[in-house]
Amino acid sequence: MPKFITFAKKITVLRSWWWKILGAIIVSYTVVGGLLLPVPRLDVLNETIRNLYFHVPMWFTMIALFAAAFYYSIKHLSTGSLRYDIYAVQLTNAGIFFSILGMVTGMEWAKYTWGEAWSNDPKQLGTALCMLIYFAYSILRSGMKDEEKRAKISAVYNIFAFAMMIPLIFILPRMVDSLHPGNGGNPAFGKYDLDNNMRLVFYPAIIGWILFGTWIATLSIRLNLLRFDRENAFQFDFEKQTK
Repeated sequence: MPKFITFAKKITVLRSWWWKILGAIIVSYTVVGGLLLPVPRLDVLNETIRNLYFHVPMWFTMIALFAAAFYYSIKHLSTGSLRYDIYAVQLTNAGIFFSILGMVTGMEWAKYTWGEAWSNDPKQLGTALCMLIYFAYSILRSGMKDEEKRAKISAVYNIFAFAMMIPLIFILPRMVDSLHPGNGGNPAFGKYDLDNNMRLVFYPAIIGWILFGTWIATLSIRLNLLRFDRENAFQFDFEKQTK
């Protein structure tokens, strides 16, 4: 019987960890394959096209995390649970982290393909505005002490921020001239230079980085939930003793 229980515990752990292990394996494959597997020899881009395996998945991960934060912000407003606020803020923080990685890798790429790291391209400007909106979210939260008021106001702001991200990143840059692939009349990578070798790395990279970003967010969520439960338990004990 004890052996069966131990085996059942191992199965339970495996079920909760499989996607984390998968994400780590895919990211490792992406890093190795992205640096070593052959890529098309294209004018201007040359070896910098390898940045596609890192720069674009960072944005996909950012969007996925912000979308999850958007969902939990709605859940908080509908239920009033502060636990959903913890989910929303930690997912947003992880999304901000990946937005910084996406911007840095994008600027590094632009330096070698467009001639300078920052060229006021509409895609760059829209992304920068989006990042500033989410930076303001963190500043807004830090300026309020009341937990319930902070959670409610930041949830409303988070919904607004996600709604603003859609036109800033996906709509407005497509309406004007742009150097960025897929915007301003330029074809996207998949239409002219994403060969089969690159697809073998690029598509798994998107999945791997999203899983990895979710893992980072869940670690922070679990830590803050433990802190939240401990503080509530301490407050309950204190109030019980003072009665």
